[in-house]
Amino acid sequence: MGDHTVLFAGSGERIEITHKSASRMTYAQGSIRAARFLMQQQSGLYDMQDVLGLKKLALG
Repeated sequence: MGDHTVLFAGSGERIEITHKSASRMTYAQGSIRAARFLMQQQSGLYDMQDVLGLKKLALG
């Protein structure tokens, strides 16, 4: 269902990070989680780090 690759390339070398998904269910679950998160927030700008609580861990 999804195949995403990020490529970092330099002179004569490269690093690839690939994510493969076999089902759209994962994306649907993330969308529902994000919608539930946003229902509890004031107006503002948020990203998936906010939704997943990763910013709190990084600042912690």
